[in-house]
Amino acid sequence: MSGAAVASPHYLATMAGADVLAGGGNAVDAAVATNLTLAVVTPYFCGVGGDLLAMVWDGSVHGYLGVGRSSEAAHIDHIQALPGPRSRVGGRTVTVPGAVQGWFDLLDRWGTWDFDAVARTAVANARSGLRVSSAARVRIERALESYPADSSVHEFCAEWRGDNTVRQQALAELLVSLGRCGPSHFYDGPVAGEIVHTVTDAGGILTADDLASHRGMWVDPLSCTYRGRQIFELPPPTQGTMALEALRLVEDDRRRSSAERSHQLVEAMKCALFDRDTTITDPARMTRSAQELISDIHIDRIRSEFDPDSARNPGAAVVQRGGTAAICATDSSGLSISLLQSNLMPLGSGVNVPNSGFVLHNRGASFSYDRDHVNAWAPSKLPMHTLAPGMIIDGSSPSLLFATMGADAQPQVHLQLLTALLDDGVNIASALARPRWSVEPGTWKVRVEADMDATVLAGLRGRGHDVEIVAPYSDMMGHAQLIDLSGTAVRAASDPRAEGLALVL
Repeated sequence: MSGAAVASPHYLATMAGADVLAGGGNAVDAAVATNLTLAVVTPYFCGVGGDLLAMVWDGSVHGYLGVGRSSEAAHIDHIQALPGPRSRVGGRTVTVPGAVQGWFDLLDRWGTWDFDAVARTAVANARSGLRVSSAARVRIERALESYPADSSVHEFCAEWRGDNTVRQQALAELLVSLGRCGPSHFYDGPVAGEIVHTVTDAGGILTADDLASHRGMWVDPLSCTYRGRQIFELPPPTQGTMALEALRLVEDDRRRSSAERSHQLVEAMKCALFDRDTTITDPARMTRSAQELISDIHIDRIRSEFDPDSARNPGAAVVQRGGTAAICATDSSGLSISLLQSNLMPLGSGVNVPNSGFVLHNRGASFSYDRDHVNAWAPSKLPMHTLAPGMIIDGSSPSLLFATMGADAQPQVHLQLLTALLDDGVNIASALARPRWSVEPGTWKVRVEADMDATVLAGLRGRGHDVEIVAPYSDMMGHAQLIDLSGTAVRAASDPRAEGLALVL
């Protein structure tokens, strides 16, 4: 199949997607097959208990928000009165998972294969078992440090911590049942009952009605022009707006040294992340629009405050840490998809649904306990969401598909990749391999990979940035996937920071 490609953060998942493309499936079929396989082979990135967001091109661009809401009973007084610490994990952080409905919604609209067919490789891997790699063991061990000793996630991960072959029979049976019964099996059937019971036992709030009322949402992506290219990101409640805002802030014609340019990029990202944490939430409850954040008036005001010689502190903001899987796929017809699926933190809430073989995400950790905050807990509310897949559209077709994991790092990686590609003219593999930085909201510390150019490091420190050096190819810098459709031949690349693979067919 000429002109088809798929990229993901694990080679087995990419191979599953490539098999679908080679077997006559389209890009959406392949992306869902890749995602389902990732749910089996990288449960520390994504899974059945998480959310899903996507952008699809079929001649026009479409956004999909597979984002679950808080419980209809999640009044902030009730949430604040719950016993126990206000942890970022545990039962109270569970919102309705949106991924399962998302897989079916994407297949219903564009798929040519049914769920059974696209799940075949995932089911086979779950049944036959996966040999745990050293990279997987390290990620599991590191992730478990964030969960209390009595969390059920330790039991869930027990086999992943040794030199074992992990078989996931319960998850395999769940995927088979979804293929037979559809999403109602999850949202309005036996799995729903198990989820409600498990979350309640873990001290959270989720009802059968919350699950049964879940619906995914089709939305119009936001866009801005950068270097003459149309960049598309998803609207709120995602943080996609922040990448567009930062790109607009750094677009000018002035030539800068690498140190000056890095300072400009970091400062732009700090302003965008501050705007995220004071503005972005459920769009029905926002007091400022996303369009305002990328408007000429807002951009010009921030630019006027930019100091080329000094770092600034924008103010208080909230850190979002995450574990996410990014997938990009295209086929010979031009159908293309950029997709992200996530538990938020690597193992989500740490609440294990044992009879069904998955952990529930902790997307509720994005909510604030401050009732006056724009993103405060409230009933049936969409949380501010870190997932932000994107595309560049040139004229009548996409020229680039891009997506990355990384929570706070996602818009920051978008900014660094897109400026590398569009300003510096590097190829997609080189853009992914470049050393990265990441700003931590609130502290505004700038973490920089150790192989960053010494003049850039000196320039950041000299301008007053609090710089922390981290290992090269650090997980905290995201795992991005890119498919370049701008030339006569399709090119694809997967981030060297994961066990990923990109295949062109």
